[in-house]
Amino acid sequence: MDIRHLSKSYRSVKAVRDLSLQIKPGQAYGLLGPNGSGKTTTLSIVTGILKQDMGEYSWFDENPTPAQRTKIGSLIETPHFYPYLNLEKNLKIICKIKGIGFEDIHRALDETKLLERKNSRFRTLSLGMKQRLGIAAALLGDPEVLVLDEPTNGLDPEGIAEVRETVKAQVEKGKTLILASHILSEVEKICSHVAILKQGNLLAHGSVAELLTEEEIVEFSGSNNDLLKTKLSKSNIVSDVRMENGYLVAALRKGKSIADLNKFAFEKDIILHHLLSRKKSLEAQFLELVK
Repeated sequence: MDIRHLSKSYRSVKAVRDLSLQIKPGQAYGLLGPNGSGKTTTLSIVTGILKQDMGEYSWFDENPTPAQRTKIGSLIETPHFYPYLNLEKNLKIICKIKGIGFEDIHRALDETKLLERKNSRFRTLSLGMKQRLGIAAALLGDPEVLVLDEPTNGLDPEGIAEVRETVKAQVEKGKTLILASHILSEVEKICSHVAILKQGNLLAHGSVAELLTEEEIVEFSGSNNDLLKTKLSKSNIVSDVRMENGYLVAALRKGKSIADLNKFAFEKDIILHHLLSRKKSLEAQFLELVK
């Protein structure tokens, strides 16, 4: 999914401000931020619930169309079901709305560990089970992408663990996940990448490992990136080096600095023409948000 310069206002309140993000297939991507940061508004726009003021977005490298909705399962805010109907009958209604057959209900309930409760009325469920039923509804039709807005909100520790395991199981199957949360620990346990939002602004984005590591992350490029990557991977300067968006990205080992990296490259007759410390700026933004 690709979000480009997305903006949305409610009268004088700017909920989302010029937001641009790219989420690759198979990624578990977290939108992290406090209440009012623009998470729900962003997800509501990309799932077709709200209309943006400016900007655009695309799914599967195509402009949004009604046909794409069969590939996207979403749970935005609190799930709503008929309290007097059992789980199976509630999901039959969702199937009719989505235009899919009832045969997928068994799988969705099984994957959310609710199959044994399929004949229970919705009102008899715990909060954790209600949230899992919301996820089951999102799973109907076996979509490629799951969009979940605060799925653990208001739950006790047991309910949070139940929902977390349900979501992680879908990520392990290779589904793309977009998860909004204000809880850092939940994003850390589920997501591989994260964007930090505050008052509609994108403060920082990157991998969860980059945000939480004590190592300094450096982005750089030189006259021979392939050779530099090979040489660095055998050195004691970095613990990890990889290609990302045309640049090399590495985690410096403890006690090593950007100067050491620059010197190493020079000694290998490789001239660096791009050298940027990522970790310090990301960490500063992150601490500003969660303090």
